[in-house]
Amino acid sequence: MSSTGRAGRPKASSRETLAEAACELFLERGYDSTSVADITQRAGVSRSSFFNYFSSKSDVLWSGLDARIAGSADALADLGGRADGNAVGAVLREVLRDFAPDPLALALRNRTAMGLDEELIRDTGARQARLAAAIAGAAVAAGIGVIRADILGAARAAALFSSLRVWAEQGAGRVTPDAVLDEALRDMDDLRWG
Repeated sequence: MSSTGRAGRPKASSRETLAEAACELFLERGYDSTSVADITQRAGVSRSSFFNYFSSKSDVLWSGLDARIAGSADALADLGGRADGNAVGAVLREVLRDFAPDPLALALRNRTAMGLDEELIRDTGARQARLAAAIAGAAVAAGIGVIRADILGAARAAALFSSLRVWAEQGAGRVTPDAVLDEALRDMDDLRWG
């Protein structure tokens, strides 16, 4: 049977359809008042289809960035003793390079209307801490002391998340998030790597 003869939505678009339905509902009802069942009903897919793509309602917002952070953690670990400010900055730029407007960008721009203020603070904090730890690990591997490494990791992770938020709030079409990050990293001159 051809793919056009199957019932339901095409598999390639289900993830995007679910994310779009979720964002619509978050704007209409608020995050807390929207259930996974509401999202699947709006998207016209089954509950099991939702969980094929997302582990939770929150994952709709974060899954794209989470994959990028996981990749950056691997890249930072691969730097080993070669880690320096420029190499780490290049890894962080890759996290935000070609970051298209997505559910997270929409949530950051409309967090109050979606009822996401507390959710974003909590979820951003967990992800920022994960990225900070990976950056600090790269700094330690390069011979930097633990306290300075922790500070460098926290500052650079904060710069990435702040850049993403500012980019989304300003309107995603104006400038790229990696360009905003470049500016943030330049502003960190008092926190030199070495």
